[in-house]
Amino acid sequence: MSPSFDPRALVLEGAHARIEPLAREHAAGLFAAGADATIWRYLPRPPFASLVDVLATIDAALAAASSGGEVPFAIVARADGTVAGSTRFLDIRREDRALEIGWTWLGTPWQRGALNTECKYLLLRHAFEGLGAVRVQLKTDRRNERSQRAIERLGAVREGTLRRQRLTWDGVWRDTVYYSVVDSEWPAVRERLEGLLARR
Repeated sequence: MSPSFDPRALVLEGAHARIEPLAREHAAGLFAAGADATIWRYLPRPPFASLVDVLATIDAALAAASSGGEVPFAIVARADGTVAGSTRFLDIRREDRALEIGWTWLGTPWQRGALNTECKYLLLRHAFEGLGAVRVQLKTDRRNERSQRAIERLGAVREGTLRRQRLTWDGVWRDTVYYSVVDSEWPAVRERLEGLLARR
């Protein structure tokens, strides 16, 4: 186990995806990737209204990162260098060696593909093998059955549902489904993900 559990911004690179520290330079790419309004249906915020809105969102994420509570990333498609979406480490609990992978979204062309699977693989591998995490959690809106199937496909364990956990931006009270992977499960999850990626 790593001597300290202190998630920081870094670059994680695979065959399909590069996960890199979020910066204002990603704004135009994120605005283009997030143009499809359906991407935002279950996310904590509405679709980007403008490039200025994207920049404000990035600035807010970087402010949260400066306090040590989050680590925001841009997701880049290695094939052509296009910004494909964003993700974060959040709910970082250093004393418990635990964090959440969340705020994840991808533009429509990259959903359900190798890039999506590889992003989760890279983040989980870094959390468990680079940082020595004991627990990584993921969560999603109960209405988002596609997301639930995708998380279950990773090998994460469904833990339960927090009912009416939050009021969403579109006025719906959200029930939130929680999943996790713990350190003893990581070897099997890693093998599963590597198998999925090998077939891509």
